[in-house]
Amino acid sequence: MLSKEAQNIIIKYLSLQATSIELDELQIWIQNSENKKFFHAYVRTNYAIDYNMRKFSSDNLKAILGKEIAKERKVIKLKNIRKKLSYASAAILIGLLATTYFLKDNLFSNNKNIKPIILNTIEAGTDRAILTMEDGFQVTLQKGISFKTLNASSNGEELTYEAEKNDAKKIVYNYLTIPRGGQFFVKLSDGTQVWLNSESQLKYPVSFINGETRKVELIYGEAYFIVSPSTKNNGSRFRVFNNAQEVEVLGTEFNIKAYKDETNIYTTLVEGKVRINFENGNKNLLPNQQLNLNINTKSSLIKDVEVYNEISWKEGVFSFERKPLKEIMKVLSRWYDMEVVFENKALEDVKFFGVLDKEQSITEILQTIKKFKIIKNFEINGNVITLK
Repeated sequence: MLSKEAQNIIIKYLSLQATSIELDELQIWIQNSENKKFFHAYVRTNYAIDYNMRKFSSDNLKAILGKEIAKERKVIKLKNIRKKLSYASAAILIGLLATTYFLKDNLFSNNKNIKPIILNTIEAGTDRAILTMEDGFQVTLQKGISFKTLNASSNGEELTYEAEKNDAKKIVYNYLTIPRGGQFFVKLSDGTQVWLNSESQLKYPVSFINGETRKVELIYGEAYFIVSPSTKNNGSRFRVFNNAQEVEVLGTEFNIKAYKDETNIYTTLVEGKVRINFENGNKNLLPNQQLNLNINTKSSLIKDVEVYNEISWKEGVFSFERKPLKEIMKVLSRWYDMEVVFENKALEDVKFFGVLDKEQSITEILQTIKKFKIIKNFEINGNVITLK
């Protein structure tokens, strides 16, 4: 029988509320085969079968445990790599059983032994980008290849700009384009840090003009910003533009998701303060809030969100909470540079709750989904995956 302490840690883990210390304890505890059996049984009984329990863990549990973990979470922060690695290793260890369940009555029944058809291997994404210089010259940035100019350098995994020794007199722009199956980090000349997700493009100055508002443009895609505060830049404010909104910030951390094939722009605030200006007005965001702006209708909606689910991509994992399989596959298709076909259209709306390691092969992920009987089988042919 599980102790109350063990149950509390498991509940925290399932709701992504566990601290790094608790995750380490869980990882050690579950290595014991008997403990692992208790763990599986507990998840089956309390989470997989009863949907209301998941609602309890994600809603009521936050209120109950919020005060106890707030201080430690503030210290650890969502960007702490230790937490990311702990979640990823624990997820691998238990085969994603702890954090993956689907809203189906026969979740834990066995699939028929139908082997998938795999005609090609689809690799996980990696650090890569295309840098377009001011004169139009393009450089491919990728692991193992170094690159250097007068004011920028790259080790193949990140790109760093240095501030000009003499104040810049003219704005010169570079573009960083992340293809499908890629990701990249860039540090701008003012010290602002930007993580770019797959299929994204950022336009930014090589150097900012002293005293003027610092402006960058997320042309499309997804980016996470840690903005160098105005106090370190002679009072200069920082603004991020895209085709439908402008985000004005003051030393803060936030995520913008604005893909070309989506009609909504999602801006999520992690720390600090932002004001979002758009055609029909403007909105201020508080930490842990997200603004959903519909490009077509110009309507906007602010809601509280679990920030970890929104920004976990930059920490090496995908965290999904009640997301339809169609939406999940769209996210995965960008990272694995693949196309997904639903042979059974009913699968598109099946909900998913789970944490997936970005270094897993797509075959491993699909095998896990099949194991839980969400799909009967799958086929990989070139870069096309068919779900059956």
